[in-house]
Amino acid sequence: MRELSLLEARVLGVLIEKAHTVPDSYPLSLNSLVSGCNQKTTRDPVMNATEAEVQGAADALKALHLAFESSGSRVTRYEHNMGRALALPSQSVAVLAVLMLRGPQTSSELRANTDRLHRFADVSSVEAFLDELAARSEEKGGPLVVKLPRAPGAREARWTHLLCGAVDISSMPVAAQSEDFVAASELAAIKSQQLTMQREIHDLKALVDKLYAELGVSRE
Repeated sequence: MRELSLLEARVLGVLIEKAHTVPDSYPLSLNSLVSGCNQKTTRDPVMNATEAEVQGAADALKALHLAFESSGSRVTRYEHNMGRALALPSQSVAVLAVLMLRGPQTSSELRANTDRLHRFADVSSVEAFLDELAARSEEKGGPLVVKLPRAPGAREARWTHLLCGAVDISSMPVAAQSEDFVAASELAAIKSQQLTMQREIHDLKALVDKLYAELGVSRE
């Protein structure tokens, strides 16, 4: 399969999302598809695609068998065919849809943001499907996601899809490998200092009590 354009990926993501979130109005009309592509929330990047552009993207997805028109309606309606076309389970389709709609995500963010498409039991379940998508063989079309280098200051690495082509990670800023170790060392040092201070305070209190007793003075 060829690389998708950004708009083609957006259209595909919207079709997958709306199949779960608005099942009563699915398959989608062209007008609903345009609205879904141009949403201002839960979209990254935000788009302002025209009806003609969305129509062209939908037609391109049909040619790739990733979408098709439904029959039996006076208005042309579209639905996705991603699971069958790429031989993917529904869990993987949900993960890819969120990545296409919202941009790079951590596995924790993906678990939260796929909730309406598929409810994963835990983060490790999400990571299992991500690993499977990342290790997809060339015979099946190659990897569909890649894990990005953990950015400086970030707690988790993010994942992104490869449906629009390979991602150049060589120029991305990478967190130093020793960051976690340094943070752990600093935390241990703080705890050690805290224990030392607590012991010193205890000793000082004992000394003050002794002095009061020797002087016969009440602390009150």
